[in-house]
Amino acid sequence: MAPLVGALIDRFGPRRVIAPGILILAVGLMLCSRIEILAQFYIFYGVVAGTGISCIGIVSYSAILAHWFEKKRGLASGIAVSGMGLGTFVLVPMSQSFISMWGWRVTFIITGCLVFIILVPANALFLRHKPHKLGQHPDGSNPSDSNHKHFSQDRPSNTQDNDWTLRKAAHTLRFWALIIFPFLGSIGIFIIIVHQVRFLVDQGTDKMTAAFILAMVGIVSSIFRVFWGWLSDRISRELTYTMGIVCGCLGAGSLLLFEVHGSAFFSYSFFVLFGMGWGVTAPIFMAAAADLFKGRIFGLIFGFLEAGIGIAAAFGAWIAGFIFDKTQSYQPAFI
Repeated sequence: MAPLVGALIDRFGPRRVIAPGILILAVGLMLCSRIEILAQFYIFYGVVAGTGISCIGIVSYSAILAHWFEKKRGLASGIAVSGMGLGTFVLVPMSQSFISMWGWRVTFIITGCLVFIILVPANALFLRHKPHKLGQHPDGSNPSDSNHKHFSQDRPSNTQDNDWTLRKAAHTLRFWALIIFPFLGSIGIFIIIVHQVRFLVDQGTDKMTAAFILAMVGIVSSIFRVFWGWLSDRISRELTYTMGIVCGCLGAGSLLLFEVHGSAFFSYSFFVLFGMGWGVTAPIFMAAAADLFKGRIFGLIFGFLEAGIGIAAAFGAWIAGFIFDKTQSYQPAFI
């Protein structure tokens, strides 16, 4: 859905895409409470809720941030997506508590209601697509200000919207690098994200503790989304991403060591290091895409990037489960 959502945002603006997306997501979650067979789960959660998530997710807000920020685009992206980790920290333990008390059916209904109650007013009150609609300029500065352009030497300076077309972008190496690199990185990230709770439970960790560890991954990632975004404005997107993803690899190694030694220390090092690694992904992808391709079809271009990430997430989640089913071990997948 991501490229379609991006194209719709370019044409109609984010408000007309996000508002129905909130409704679709809320309805999809509530329908999940009625699931009786696996096919219904795929349709209600995978298709209906997945469509809603695409409309209200990172594609929409990347299209907004690309127009509002130039000098501190990395920091702004980091702050914006820090909510992803904060949401994980709050909602994963809360959902587990609701499931323990009332069951998963009631929990789906509650979650759907929360989506509607929280997101509708927030978007109605605060969402604005471009600064010129409010008589402002990116970063709140004057375009004639000599300090307005504050980029590193190797970063493209797109202070004005470029006349990109999809055909024109697709003929550049940077476009394909921007699609392929997050695709490959996301496979590894989502192998861990999706399967780490099941892995910890298999190792004897109780479900609530495993959910809490995932929540801590979320809160660490929130902190470091802001930090990595800030750092990327100063030392380059590429170097920042490299530093972050090394931390993520060390976090995956901690899970392997936890299986071997069973020490709680490695569960702590996992959520710290992997949270740092997960935190570097979204803000750097968002900021780099805007550095390169900000323009009238930026939503569509970023939609293709996000579609690649979505396919990679699905493949990473599936391949890890397949490997476990064949080997009865997560070690090959985590490696």
